[in-house]
Amino acid sequence: MKREIGLNQMKIDALPARASPATGRMVLGNIDYDERATMRAWENFLADEPKCARDPIQPSPVRSLIHDSWYRSATGGINAEGIEAPLSSDRDEIEYLTRANAELLSAARRSFASLGQLLDGTGAMLVLADSDGVLIDAIGDKKTLHDGMDIHLAIGGKWNEDAVGTNGIGTALWTGEPTFVHAAEHFCAGIKSWTCAGAPIRDPLDGKIIGVVDLSGYSPIFRPHNTALVAATARQIEKALAEQQQEQRTRLLEAFISSAPSYRRKDGLVIVDHRGRAIFCNNVPDGETTEMMDGPMEPGRGRWLMNLPSSGDEGDLARALPAHLRSCHITPLKLDGDLRGAALVFPSVPAVSSVTVVHAEVDKHLRDAVAMIVGNSEALLAAVDVACRVARSNNVASLLIEGETGVGKELFARLVHAGSRRTANDPFIAMNCGAITRDLFGSELFGHVAGAFTGASREGKPGVFELASGGVLSLDEIGELPLEIQPFMLRVLEERVVHRIGDSRGRPVDVRLVASTNRDLKQEVAAGRFRRDLYYRIGAVSITVPPLRERGEDVLLLTEHFNRQIAAAADGEPLEFSHEALDALRAYRWPGNVRELKNLIGRLHVLARGRDIGLHDLPEEITAPSAESSATPDNDTALASEAPEGTLAEAERQAMKNALAAEGGNLSRVAARLGISRPTLYRKLDQYGIRRRFS
Repeated sequence: MKREIGLNQMKIDALPARASPATGRMVLGNIDYDERATMRAWENFLADEPKCARDPIQPSPVRSLIHDSWYRSATGGINAEGIEAPLSSDRDEIEYLTRANAELLSAARRSFASLGQLLDGTGAMLVLADSDGVLIDAIGDKKTLHDGMDIHLAIGGKWNEDAVGTNGIGTALWTGEPTFVHAAEHFCAGIKSWTCAGAPIRDPLDGKIIGVVDLSGYSPIFRPHNTALVAATARQIEKALAEQQQEQRTRLLEAFISSAPSYRRKDGLVIVDHRGRAIFCNNVPDGETTEMMDGPMEPGRGRWLMNLPSSGDEGDLARALPAHLRSCHITPLKLDGDLRGAALVFPSVPAVSSVTVVHAEVDKHLRDAVAMIVGNSEALLAAVDVACRVARSNNVASLLIEGETGVGKELFARLVHAGSRRTANDPFIAMNCGAITRDLFGSELFGHVAGAFTGASREGKPGVFELASGGVLSLDEIGELPLEIQPFMLRVLEERVVHRIGDSRGRPVDVRLVASTNRDLKQEVAAGRFRRDLYYRIGAVSITVPPLRERGEDVLLLTEHFNRQIAAAADGEPLEFSHEALDALRAYRWPGNVRELKNLIGRLHVLARGRDIGLHDLPEEITAPSAESSATPDNDTALASEAPEGTLAEAERQAMKNALAAEGGNLSRVAARLGISRPTLYRKLDQYGIRRRFS
């Protein structure tokens, strides 16, 4: 049964001896605390619109630390009448928490064992939380531990400020300093009968907060030295962590020495732990230079360098290396059979033979990718040349490909991937922004943690940026990216770090972005639908893929290419096109571009009654082009002259066909042009039997 904490249940006679029963005033260390005044301040704070700045004329009885935390809680949507923290009781999640925080739990074991015996009968409990404020261990007075379950102050309970507002654990995480929160100072009414003092625990290697140790109990247990007690305990845990890390550092060095007999003194060496952080550096390159420095370079310790894969396979390790470390040799380091780190060796003499092999392999992939782009027109070859130069360069992190729907923009994205890949398994992830609903953009791009929103998977999910790390991310129809998502996209591209939805932890990514669009992004910027800074970030280098109607004889080359390709796939013979049929294909305007041509050849292979193709086998829009089929996407004037006639249904059908041609088949823009939703557009297309050859 949960404790129902009302505002009148904050009994003054339960306060420590230093409190005055008449006034409810007590001394918290050097701070004068008044129970009634604090409660009134909290009620007034909730009654008025929460303000971040404190009133300089009427001093508040509440500490600035508490007032600021109340403001964060209120603006963050925390329910002030809440009676408990969120709690995960799923065994798999608890087991995952235990594994993920094994080092922290091990380091805290000695301190918790010695203090646990002393807390029995004191009304206090000592808890350990991870960097997200989730409790992973709890010891102390049995009754208090039992009562703590009422407010979910137990293993699996989430106590950061984003979950439960002002409290010792969450506020210590936020401030990064030892902090106490007493009774009425809590933001949620249901925990105002408790007092807590928390101190952050920092990783000795890089100084990041990895957890919190907290002393909690009902308000009478408060003593001014509670904060000092948890701060001292945190320091003991940090000391134990440092000892563990030093032992692991020594063992990893020993493992490297035994596994790398060819290592030379002049070679650069970096040892990383299982989290990819440098724990030993010697003779490593200075910045972007290739000169090796003699002597240790320990200032590099603690810096994150890479994500170690779960397997100890050298191929997986090599693929995990970021671009600036690809010149090194990497060796897995195992302790007790488990992958616990890796050695990165920078040879003092470049390994010319291996570099040559890598370059030869990359050139082969690039040649194969270029061969997939069929055509000899000057405009196309110019676009291919730019794409090849971008692919070979390590200085271009993003590329913008512009062109109408169906011109083959994804082939150029794959060309860039082929020319920049390091191994056969470097990822190529493609996403069509026009196929994602507005609500799911953030999740698809950046991923989410378990329970981040309604419908989120229980295990969490990486976004396409994480999936493409180490390779190429192709975002088609980038112009469809919602305006509110664009600042987050810009931040990821600039910082090379992605934050999953619901997660404060950044995940470094090494991604080359290839964005493509059939819109004029400059016009989108001018209209305020696309951020100028994001446009310049992705469009530093751009390629315009020419439409098929501007590629001359490429139409005939592509016809032959698709004809033989489709015949080979069906284990059949190619079709034979008459001169008249080829002339008609050459003269047609191809509003659907290469995609439309490929679909036509495939249809002919299925429907033609023989192998000989004449004019009578081609669609009417090719043999007798109308104003619609001959119009280009920019030729609105010609379309306007084709006024719809006849019944209302005929007029509606013609208006839809005109809009399809005018917008080059972009269904989002067609729907906007007609003033209808995309589902309505799909229904109308089916109703009138209009082929979606532009989509």
